[in-house]
Amino acid sequence: MKYLVIKCGGSVLENLPRSFYEDIVKMHTSSEWTPIIVHGGGPLITSLLKSLNVETKFVNGLRVTDHQVLDVVEMVLSGSVNKQVVRNLAEVGGNAVGISGVDGGLLKAAPTADAKTLGFVGEVVEVNHSIIQGIINQGFIPVISPVGIDAGGQRYNINGDIAASAIAKALEANLCFISDIPGILVDNNGVKTKLDKVSKTIIEQMIQEQTIYGGMIPKVKAAIDGLVHNIPEVGIINGFEKNSLLDYSNGKCVGTKIVLEEEIA
Repeated sequence: MKYLVIKCGGSVLENLPRSFYEDIVKMHTSSEWTPIIVHGGGPLITSLLKSLNVETKFVNGLRVTDHQVLDVVEMVLSGSVNKQVVRNLAEVGGNAVGISGVDGGLLKAAPTADAKTLGFVGEVVEVNHSIIQGIINQGFIPVISPVGIDAGGQRYNINGDIAASAIAKALEANLCFISDIPGILVDNNGVKTKLDKVSKTIIEQMIQEQTIYGGMIPKVKAAIDGLVHNIPEVGIINGFEKNSLLDYSNGKCVGTKIVLEEEIA
């Protein structure tokens, strides 16, 4: 059985077409690939925090999270967004189970090295992948909210890209980030062109030059970390392009493939 972890960011999720969910269901019923969805929910979190007059700040693409922000993060991610994805799949004939990283200690977390700045933002130290495999074995598509927990019961807000990479590592799965752009774009004399393939060194250089910035930083860092820890393949594709997910899973040249140096040609 081959696993494909599909990471959908919150800004993308709000507008993904019905055909995207249909492609996931087709993939699930084909038996060749088993989809696992990890989602974000950033814009909805920001909107709710604003309505509650709670300030929100970001450092290198990660949301600074205190107790009040953490409550809102869990409410939005594990409640509203998670169940919306499950419903979207149900509408096109899919059977999905929504679960949080807190449930069963699915995502065991610890504070980041920047805890003094970021607060309750966590990194994944262990994935209880037997929970995911149990859901799959029952015939369901897992839909995972990236809120983690430590041994003492403290919750952590985990960046969805980082959570997706950790889950892919645990399952030795391919990893695919769903975007609203064709892949990683570079500016050539005022014209944006897509990189079909890009290496770890080039990505680090692009971050240094601020060609890659904001929310794309944790995405590409998670991709690199996954490759270093033996994720077979990482891609960034446009979820709004018809059949892009199926084309990607069938090995066609779609989006940007992120590789280690020795694989670039």
